[in-house]
Formats: sequence, C-alpha cells, structure tokens
Amino acid sequence: MKKTGAQILLESLQLEGVDTIFGFPGGAVIGIYDALLNSPIRHILVRHEQAAVHAADGYARSSGRIGVCLVTSGPGATNTVTGLATAYMDSIPVVVLTGQVSTGLIGNDAFQEADIMGITRPCTKHSYLVKDVKELARTIKEAFYIAGTGRHGPVLVDLPKDVMADSAEFNYPESVNMQSYNPTYRGHRGQIQKAFKLILKANRPLIYAGGGVISSDASEELTTFARTLSIPVTATLMGLGCFPGVDELSLGMLGMHGTYRANMAVTNCDLLIAVGARFDDRVTGKIEEFAPNAKIIHIDIDPTSISKNIRVDIPIVGDAKDVLRKINKLIQEEKGDWRSIRREWLDQILQWKNTYPLAYEQKDVIKPQYVVEKIYEITKGEAIISTEVGQNQMWTAQYYHFTKPRTLLTSGGLGTMGYGFPAAIGAQIAFPDKIVIDIAGDGSIQMNIQELATVAQYNLPVKIAILNNRYLGMVRQWQGLFHNKRYSQTHLEVSPDFVKLAEAYGAVGLRATKPEEVVPTIEKALSISKAVIMDFVVEQEEDVYPMVPVGAPLKEMLLV
Repeated sequence: MKKTGAQILLESLQLEGVDTIFGFPGGAVIGIYDALLNSPIRHILVRHEQAAVHAADGYARSSGRIGVCLVTSGPGATNTVTGLATAYMDSIPVVVLTGQVSTGLIGNDAFQEADIMGITRPCTKHSYLVKDVKELARTIKEAFYIAGTGRHGPVLVDLPKDVMADSAEFNYPESVNMQSYNPTYRGHRGQIQKAFKLILKANRPLIYAGGGVISSDASEELTTFARTLSIPVTATLMGLGCFPGVDELSLGMLGMHGTYRANMAVTNCDLLIAVGARFDDRVTGKIEEFAPNAKIIHIDIDPTSISKNIRVDIPIVGDAKDVLRKINKLIQEEKGDWRSIRREWLDQILQWKNTYPLAYEQKDVIKPQYVVEKIYEITKGEAIISTEVGQNQMWTAQYYHFTKPRTLLTSGGLGTMGYGFPAAIGAQIAFPDKIVIDIAGDGSIQMNIQELATVAQYNLPVKIAILNNRYLGMVRQWQGLFHNKRYSQTHLEVSPDFVKLAEAYGAVGLRATKPEEVVPTIEKALSISKAVIMDFVVEQEEDVYPMVPVGAPLKEMLLV
C-alpha cells in the first residue's frame, strides 16, 4: 500500500523511537502537520523556531536520545541556524526537519524559499535535500544513524512540499551501509598498551574529562578508572557530571574560570589523560604553557580533534567507553597501593584547594554564588540544571556540584544566550517527574522568554532562577577589568518586571531582594506544580573568579 511522503516521514520517525517533536508550523509543512493528527508522536508547539532546536537539544542531552524538531521553509528554517550551530559545537545528536518549496520552484526565489543546506553546511554534521519520495525512508534512516554515531551532531533534512504530498511504497531499511562514513569505536590495542604503561609510570597523573565521556555513556568506566588508580579528575564545562563533583578526587572545572587547584594541577602534572575533550581555547589558555611538564594521552572518537590544538604523545582513536573498559581490564591485572603511590601528588592538590578555595562573602546584598549554592543544597544535586550563558553559567559550574551525567545542559562551544530556557523545556518533556531549573541572567533569559507560553500550554513545571544584576554581566566584567570600567551598552537600564511577566503568561513570579529570602523563595518555587520565575536581585558588580585572562597561562589566575 502506498503512503504519502508525510506519512512515510512520521512512520520512519516512529521506527527510530521518536516520541516527541518540537516545532512550529507553516505553509511548506502543512501536509506533515495534517498527518501528525493521526500519529502517536507528541508535538510540542514552541513560540520560535530557535527554541524548537534548543528544546530538542535539551531533550537529547538529558535523555541520551536523538532530539527532533520540525519547522517550515524560509524564515522558519533560517531561525534554526543558531540552534544547529549550538548543537554542532557541543556534539549533540539532533535531527532538524525543515520544509522547502516544491522542487520545481527551488532556485527561483520563490516565496519563503531559502537554501538552508547551503546556509547550514558549516554547522551541521550532514544535510539532505530529499527530491524523490522514494528516497525519503532511506534518508531518515541515514540521518538518525549519522546524528547518533561517531562524534554526535546535528543533521538537517530539507523536505520539499511536493515530495511530502507524493506517494510511494513504504519500506524502511533495517540497517545503514555508508562506505564514506565508518566511525572507529574500538581503540587500537597497541596504543592502549602504550598508554597504560605510561599511566603506571606517572607520579603526577591527571584526568582531563570532556563532554565525550557523557556522550559515550562512559561515566561509570571513567569513575572506576580514576578511583582504582587514585588519579584526580578535572572536567570541562561540558564534562561536568561525568565524574562525581563531590568525590575527593574531583578538582572541579579547569580553564578560564576553573578552580585554582584544577589549573595548578594541569600546570604541574607529568601525565595528562584527556578523554572526550578537544582542548579548546577556554581550557588551554596560553598553548605554549599548557601542561608544560606532561606527556599527553588523548582518547577521542573524532580523529580530527586529536593534535588539532595541542600536540599529544599517545593518540587513541575510539569510543571512550570502549577504551576505558580495556584500560580498566588491564588495571585488574596490576597490583599496587595506588593511593600511597600518589600520596605526595594528592597532598599537593589538597594544599592548593585549601590555599585558594572557591569563596565569596555573603553580606547584606544577595550574592549570585549564594543563590546557586542554595539551589544545590535544596535539590541535593538531584535536579537537571540548564543555564544561559555568561556569569550565571560560570557560577553554576563552580557552585553546583554535579554528581551525575546528563544533569547539566549548557551551551559550551557557541555560548548561546537564550539556550537554557528552551533546553529546560526539552529536559522537562523527557523527564516530567524531575526537577528542572534554568539558572539564568536577566539579559539572556529575555532571548527566548516567549517560551513561557509553551510551558503554560503544556503545564510544564520548569523553574527559572534569574540572577538579576541589571547588567550583561560577563561583558561588564571584561569591561571593568580590561577597559577601565567603560561600561559601553552593558547596563540594562530597562528590564521587565519578571514577576508580572510570569503572571502575564500564566506562570508564577517570585522575587527575593534580601539574603534571608533566598531559601524560602527556592523552597516555595519547588512546591508549586507549574512554571515559576524566581527573580533574585543580586549584587550588581559581582565578578566571576578565578579568571585566566585571554592569552595568559593557566597558572596566572586573577583570584579576586
């Protein structure tokens, strides 16, 4: 029996296990939306296409499944670019379905036509333009395979209106065979043996863990590896949660706003074991002085990431889970009191921690760090936390101790303001019974504030904690430190009353202006079974420390 392209699309998605689509309709996809009425797939109507991609991204990050969004052609498609670039930079598996004008009109500047494949080529893992309904099922199969294998990433599928209306027999492929795309999952045994010998000889080893550990579901293997050999662990922003943040071996985040102990450990280690990380500039600081005394082992599924920014001594191309399993198996055959062997190194790290711990002084005005710390204490680290970008993001990374993978959703690579709230929506859809909190700034929350209508429509109990300092805080911090406090266009002189704004959308608004109001505000918000905005009026010119200035080595941190 023949089916229309729209029917084939939706049945293909079902066979891929898709239960939710985030989207916004339009003329080019009206046939798909009509078919959705007869599909068991749930559709979440967002209020902006950028939010659809971020929500699908948050769904993917929190659940480990592939997120899906559906938008129309032209401006609907171009509005997804920021979301695609966000997912691409952070290696998040998302499939974006865009409507397109009929095939006969492509290239004629038709109404709401855009060359979305050309526009998004630099920020997608792969993209497709489906010109024949007979190719549709295979294309969807390949799109999901590419998005969710190897180094994960977003895939775009462009769907012309006439192809969705055409009919064909529906035969969904059972497997994918792409000669040009064969990710390497198994680490080379010889390289693993070399790495293991180096690990056993090291006196001051350090694990540097990135988002790839979470993507490969290798947190358990990494934790076993670190604890068995008593090797301290520092994580990137994207890697937070891959190793318990409260473990005595955890050093917290490294890099520009990393902890003193983490950055000093990187500078003084004799072996750096990088797992699923890409040595980006916010981590390395001055490249010539990054881990200057260390041999470097780099485990990554993406061969193009190895020795791209930092030369490594032992590259291992493969899935982090597979490689760590093999290393752990080798460890089982070795005897040794690793804690005693590492005692001098661990004591040195403890001394760094005690000398310059993360700290702030809470006085009469609410400190933003205090808000994050209290959110952590009240939720006991069990919440899913999303962030916007800027100071709110860094304070969250520093003061919320993530103990589990997939509990931090944040735009690490692109640094997208407006990401956190729709990402929280995606996570809440994936986990309706979990506490989901977006920790935001008063500037970035306004980038996608219209999604309050989405949480109201679907009765999603997402909580938003706004650290309201009336500034674009991180830019203001840089202006203060490096531009003589010439605060050009960073003071938000006019902002909405967030309490009234919440109420206008059918949510609840709460405000705290004094330190003693912080805990009751959080507790009240968590007791309410609908969306809540918590407006915390915080110290206006509080800065994020430690801070490594651009171009400086990690050891040269500004501490106050």
